[in-house]
Amino acid sequence: MSLVFTRTAMRRIDSEAIQRHGMTGLELMENAARGAARLACSMLADSQQPAQVLIACGRGNNGGDGWAMSRLLMEDGHQPYVVYLGAPPPGSDASINMERAQQTGVPSCEFRPGEGLPLPEEPALVIDALFGTGLDRAMKGSPLELARYINDHSAPILAIDLPSGLDADTGQPLGEAVQASATATFVGPKLGFSAAGATAWTGEIHVIDIGIPPTLLEQYGTPTGD
Repeated sequence: MSLVFTRTAMRRIDSEAIQRHGMTGLELMENAARGAARLACSMLADSQQPAQVLIACGRGNNGGDGWAMSRLLMEDGHQPYVVYLGAPPPGSDASINMERAQQTGVPSCEFRPGEGLPLPEEPALVIDALFGTGLDRAMKGSPLELARYINDHSAPILAIDLPSGLDADTGQPLGEAVQASATATFVGPKLGFSAAGATAWTGEIHVIDIGIPPTLLEQYGTPTGD
């Protein structure tokens, strides 16, 4: 029997892992980033080394995962470049990872629609870290423009947790969505991933273990009957 997870279940799992099991948000974010970075490196295995990687980060925890990945990819010898939708809230886990990445020397710039990015070459991989499972409405404005910018690249796209713009529970786009080549999803598959047509957006799904206690998975996961 396998388990899938709803948007609400993921929120509760994160909360209880921190409040009842002594984990920290930074620890969970680092575990997520390390697993996703390993997947990114495997996708870059056939690329010329070091590889140029474009990482698009939102202002929330999904963006924090992307910032942490940029640092880890640089440590692995790649050339990450972060484009972001404004700075995360001060003092947040995402903000701390943004500061760490910038202190490591990861180049970055804030996204401005209509302006190009100072990339030395076309990326070998694009990482979508704009929005995670919490998104419940259609993207608009700069987020939508950046999602379209991501889709315009010919390089493979790796979505972090789920493609930005995709509803975690229905597996359908909330308007427009990033069309990923692969998805590094945390904890377990999301409920919507099994919906008809969802794989056109998620690509190949890879589950990343971030250290959540099994009791929480059993408590909040929905059995699929497989």
